Amino acid sequence: MDSKILSRLKTLANPEHAKTALWFFKAGPGEYGEGDQFLGIRVPVIRQQVKAFKPVPLATCEKLLSSPFHEVRLFALLSMVELYQSKKPDLKSQVYESYMANRQYINNWDLVDSSSYKIVGPYLSDKSRKVLYQLATSENLWDRRIAIVTTYHFIKQNDFSDTLKLAEILLTDNHDLIHKAVGWMLKEIGKRDETTLINFLKPYYRVMPRTMLRTAIEKLDQDTRQSFLKGTMSIC
Repeated sequence: MDSKILSRLKTLANPEHAKTALWFFKAGPGEYGEGDQFLGIRVPVIRQQVKAFKPVPLATCEKLLSSPFHEVRLFALLSMVELYQSKKPDLKSQVYESYMANRQYINNWDLVDSSSYKIVGPYLSDKSRKVLYQLATSENLWDRRIAIVTTYHFIKQNDFSDTLKLAEILLTDNHDLIHKAVGWMLKEIGKRDETTLINFLKPYYRVMPRTMLRTAIEKLDQDTRQSFLKGTMSIC
């Protein structure tokens, strides 16, 4: 089945879109996506193919996940999300274990963001979340992003505790993609509970990365945003 999927995806390749993707996903020398290869397939088209081939067996997803082509790996991850949403508890566990075992292939922000909170998040809902704290202290950028973005699932359940703890751990992270991800999760908390967001930011807003702060406060009212940005927000 994997050869049939690969053949279909390659027929959808667009060289011009592939050139744009190389820039968009920072695949040049020294960039975070260095060495990645692209077919030039838009995400909506990939999602259509996921539906067309659904269900894709987990073994096939694992083979596709090791592809050098970014869009093939995205296809594999979106197919794993579909498998996870089945009603079979054993399959959910297998998908989670496979996801965690193959993290080396989940190596760009869109791959993380389209899958982690839909697989890792629900799996850990009623289990220990210790693994997220291990990922948050990893030297691997994508492990750290998986850790924080996974908590989007918890946020949707109005469970903010792990997001806030992980945000503290990642507060001094040196990568812009982590600043954006933490800010995004904090913003999502604020959309549900502004008081929790503001109380979290008060002790940290003067020292946290500017991108993180700006993203976190995007949905707050103008006066509150300016207080944070100008450094006049009381910490009391």
